Amino acid sequence: MASPDHAARTARVGRWKPLGYLLAYLVPALMPISAWLATRTGQHDAAAWFPLLFLFVLLPLADHAIGRDASNPADDGEVAALEARDGYRVLTLLALPVQLLLLGWSAWAFVTLPLGPLGQAGWILSQGIVSGTFAITVAHELIHKRGWLEPWAGGLLLASVGYGTFKVEHVRGHHVHVATPNDPSSAPQGMSVYPFIGRALRRNAANAWWLEATRLRALGLPVLHWRNELLWWSAATLAMAFALGGWLGAAGAAYFAAQALLAICTLETINYIEHYGLRRRRSAEGRYERPTHLHSWNSNHLLSNLMLFQLQRHSDHHESARRRYQALVHHEDSPQLPGGYALMFLLALCPPLWFRVIDPRVRAFEARLAADPAL
Repeated sequence: MASPDHAARTARVGRWKPLGYLLAYLVPALMPISAWLATRTGQHDAAAWFPLLFLFVLLPLADHAIGRDASNPADDGEVAALEARDGYRVLTLLALPVQLLLLGWSAWAFVTLPLGPLGQAGWILSQGIVSGTFAITVAHELIHKRGWLEPWAGGLLLASVGYGTFKVEHVRGHHVHVATPNDPSSAPQGMSVYPFIGRALRRNAANAWWLEATRLRALGLPVLHWRNELLWWSAATLAMAFALGGWLGAAGAAYFAAQALLAICTLETINYIEHYGLRRRRSAEGRYERPTHLHSWNSNHLLSNLMLFQLQRHSDHHESARRRYQALVHHEDSPQLPGGYALMFLLALCPPLWFRVIDPRVRAFEARLAADPAL
């Protein structure tokens, strides 16, 4: 039973949590903050690395200090009420103009600021991580929704990082095959993040085209048809690259490509964290059990969850894929990560440390499943 102090804290979090999602916009703001620091201090090369310092040092420390968030909607009625509030929807749709404006401004700043090689590397890495953290996180939320506006906004956000194939493969591929060997975005235990990223990039793009071709053939249409949405996302990506190239020259186009590649690698690293080592059970007939909250790692750290639109409540997302971010539920019996995504990202980049921390948790979770077949 929860203590009175814990219950009181949960109630306080529930009251101000809606405003907390505005913190997600601190992530794209890190780039202009970095430029401001550069002009104030004159240390342009050092300031270019500030977004990475914030995301991978200051955020994990603050995440640990603030702690976890156990607040959940009280019942299905509260879930429905939360999902009906348009303000949450507007907050995610706003990400599209913010991302496009940020990309244009940061490319211009890259070309015009007096950055040395070290500063240029920091600026590109920072924008790539920001795009992967902000634009792709919001795109992931939007592409699962019904209607046309949100999925198209999500597609354009993905086009801004050159990964329109994710829109097709993630919804029609990953959510079908998650936590099985058929899913390139589910890492088996013992695989490090580096070969995983290479495998994911190869197989996910090919699978997206196969899925879209299959859909079109079922309609009696050729692959190279205007209704192939991958052609539209590819055209949008090329339009953005050519726009920056036409404005800022080859450096603008190269900047767009570099940040896109880094954003994609950021996404796939997060995919690695979300599903590493987890497997759905298979029946004697060869069928996998349906995906549930037991097939994704969960992290309930309050600050990073607010800044990622509750992406870290990923377990519930795979159980209820269309549920909006503000209504996602924490499941205590899901496999739990020891930290937020920022900390886990750093661990993943050091495979020996990752295996040492996470593999015992994988084995413990498997033992719990074996001991309780009802789970």
